[in-house]
Amino acid sequence: MTRKSPSDGGILYEDDDDDIATAEAPPAGAAAAISWNDGKIIEHGLKGAELIGEFVKHLPNSPGVYRMMNANGDVLYVGKARSLKKRVTNYAQGRGHSNRITRMITQTAHMEFVTTRTETEALLLEANLIKRLRPRFNVLLRDDKSFPYILITGDHRAPALYKHRGARARKGDYFGPFASASAVGRTINAMQRAFLIRSCTDSIFESRTRPCLLFQIKRCAGPCTNEISPDEYDLLIDEARAFLSGKSQSVQGQLATAMNAAAEDLDFERAAVYRDRLAALSHVLGHQGVNPSGIEEADVFAIHHEGGLCCIQVFFFRTGQNWGNRSYFPKADPTLSGAEILNAFLAQFYDDKPVPRQILLSEEIEEMELLEEALSERAGRRIQISVPKRGEKRDVVAQVEANAREAHGRKLAETATQTRLLSGFAETFGLDEVPRRIEVYDNSHIMGTNAVGGMVVAGPDGFVKGQYRKFNIRSTDITPGDDFGMMREVMTRRFARLIKEHGIPDRSAPPVADSEDDAAFPAWPDVILIDGGQGQMTAVRAILDELGIRGAVTAIGIAKGADREAGRERFFMDGRADFSLPPRDPVLYFIQRLRDEAHRFAIGSHRARRKKALVKNPLDEIAGIGPSRKRALLQHFGTAKAVSRAGISDLTAVDGISEAMAKLIYNHFNDSGGE
Repeated sequence: MTRKSPSDGGILYEDDDDDIATAEAPPAGAAAAISWNDGKIIEHGLKGAELIGEFVKHLPNSPGVYRMMNANGDVLYVGKARSLKKRVTNYAQGRGHSNRITRMITQTAHMEFVTTRTETEALLLEANLIKRLRPRFNVLLRDDKSFPYILITGDHRAPALYKHRGARARKGDYFGPFASASAVGRTINAMQRAFLIRSCTDSIFESRTRPCLLFQIKRCAGPCTNEISPDEYDLLIDEARAFLSGKSQSVQGQLATAMNAAAEDLDFERAAVYRDRLAALSHVLGHQGVNPSGIEEADVFAIHHEGGLCCIQVFFFRTGQNWGNRSYFPKADPTLSGAEILNAFLAQFYDDKPVPRQILLSEEIEEMELLEEALSERAGRRIQISVPKRGEKRDVVAQVEANAREAHGRKLAETATQTRLLSGFAETFGLDEVPRRIEVYDNSHIMGTNAVGGMVVAGPDGFVKGQYRKFNIRSTDITPGDDFGMMREVMTRRFARLIKEHGIPDRSAPPVADSEDDAAFPAWPDVILIDGGQGQMTAVRAILDELGIRGAVTAIGIAKGADREAGRERFFMDGRADFSLPPRDPVLYFIQRLRDEAHRFAIGSHRARRKKALVKNPLDEIAGIGPSRKRALLQHFGTAKAVSRAGISDLTAVDGISEAMAKLIYNHFNDSGGE
């Protein structure tokens, strides 16, 4: 962006550091309440519509994006406009707004602006900023996980078949998206049987001297040990690409012809191989669900909005196949219509995802043409957005709508159940308010080794997995197996950081009545559950006292009952004798579920750390030893232990190991250099 200072007479000042621009500097004496300081407008006492009115005087009639912020600098709302001046003028008038917009205007203490060349650029920038800043008053896309793809690599002489997430940095062919990792796993599993493509890593491939188990069970053709010729393996790869590209019937026909030809030649063993491959392909296609012939590549969206909850269902069709569906529950104001929510949702959804050639919707949205133009511009090809009215496409949309209604009903039922459980939890433990955030802590280790502390989080919508945290125990002062010492470290690190980032909450203040604040998931826990008895609680209370937050959070210990049986747990908390709950109490089941989830997460984190330690190679600790040199050394010497015993002359005999590198390796394993 071009930077223009007020003295240049420019219309807009644009900040290269964060792509934020503020309005033109007012002429001398024009606005006593606003002044310029290094290109930034500084407000003096103005707020709400009055402040916005001052900004309007200096805004251009060009497209752009605006941000409304409160006195603390938190972004309240991000919007885009064809004309910044006209759009922001609507806020300055202060009338004809919904309660939601009125609250937003009242809290606005500052605004920032970015001009763009076109409205489509503004739309794409708006979606990006909303996802990054998560403003309170925007429609927010939640559960925005990346989608898995199937990758057939293109940078190796024997291509492999992998599940892939994230950036497409590796050369190859990507097929997807699939709705879930399990759908990818099932498809890859079946494709291994159908096309016999390897799924091992390149390093394992290069080090094989005999076929692996997958070859023995007919899941791989064995290219690593030349069980199949390179040309024949390339034919298998071509068939797999054709199948994933939508040419499944052609591939099935070719396999059927080959099977019949083998049978006619009385080569029944080869015919059986083709038969098994055909069965595997049928298994893949049989799990695709509805496969409409008229939809080659499309995403189908339907929305159901009722009872203050919104559900958007999306089905993915690629290469004429249904590759799964996913439900989304975006955070949105209840006063917004389904079309408004869907309009805001789509731009955010495709902010970081590839766009199909066709997008089908259950209802008309206001900015359909603008969104179509923006997505086409970003994708570099024509994107069509439509609302089918009849025919096969309309039938598919109707099916997606039905799925949206069912998912909406299930979510409402789950939310109602969770609300009742949280209310019962508050009543059982004598809390003043229903907890909105519960954190559960547990430790996992084997005789003190690879110790890990786990924290899981639950709220009104159930477990919030994006808030889970693991703590690798670092202290060298803790005696191996000292659970109390581990808990002290976990609590200290967790709450010291929480205080630094969010401060200590004032629990004595009355609850905020603003519904938007109520909807926000808090950073501070209302309750912490500790998997342990009186000893663990003593350690936790000492840490809370030391940090001065004893009254800011309610701590509850859960000790396993007699004979460690579920249902006989004892509970420990301040100001109350330890107690148990009735065996069939729903709150007890709820707490057991929380504890079991914390236990599962802590054990999983510990196992992952232990596994990493088991496969750790001493060569990884040497600076300058990357994957290629490590592979060359292991292939030459066999093991890292043999490398450690080698002399400098032996090391230099390895391809890629210079004399300087050989000395570095030798010195790493020996106290002094030389042979």
